[in-house]
Amino acid sequence: MRITVFGATGGIGHLVVQQLLDDGHQVVALVRTPAKLSLTHSHLTVVTGQLSDRDAVEQAVSGADAVISALGPSLRRSATGTPVTEGTRTIVQAMQTQKVARFIGLATPSLADPRDKPHWKHKVLPLMAGLTIPNALAELKGMTAAVTDSRLDYTIARITNPTNKPATGRIRSGFLGHDGVGSAMSRADIAAFLVAQLTDTRYRRAMPAISN
Repeated sequence: MRITVFGATGGIGHLVVQQLLDDGHQVVALVRTPAKLSLTHSHLTVVTGQLSDRDAVEQAVSGADAVISALGPSLRRSATGTPVTEGTRTIVQAMQTQKVARFIGLATPSLADPRDKPHWKHKVLPLMAGLTIPNALAELKGMTAAVTDSRLDYTIARITNPTNKPATGRIRSGFLGHDGVGSAMSRADIAAFLVAQLTDTRYRRAMPAISN
């Protein structure tokens, strides 16, 4: 497949790009600073630009079979504005213009899926985030709504505590109150889950929580 990746220079995004290349896919990555990607491959195309650059985003999305977004908000308490929300809206618009339907991304269990049952994470996580990283929580709500309010064929994986531990290959997924999903998960396994959604149809237009 031809896959466009956003957030490719981040911890999870870098692993997503590497796995896609290892699996034989063609990858297009939109990055602000290409030197930060530190990957070269005959199947990797790097588009230099920012999320605010509509032309660059459309160029990156053009001809894609799917988009994987590893974007996330700044966790600095002093952060202001909603650049990732606005950037996600730009991605969604570009996908609709270019007729690319499949979107795979990330969020948090602070946001509920309609399939969830009432769960302590729905109360505790938003409260903690609202007190410690209020702008990040607002960004997460905005970037998620930009996708779920669209007609895109999306899967958004909700993660809580990403770690730098090695991949385990053991991935739990499901909905809060129904399935035994924990909190911690290695970034390598998160990346593997995102890539697997290219062919896994279980979570179409859904937001599963995932963990090791």
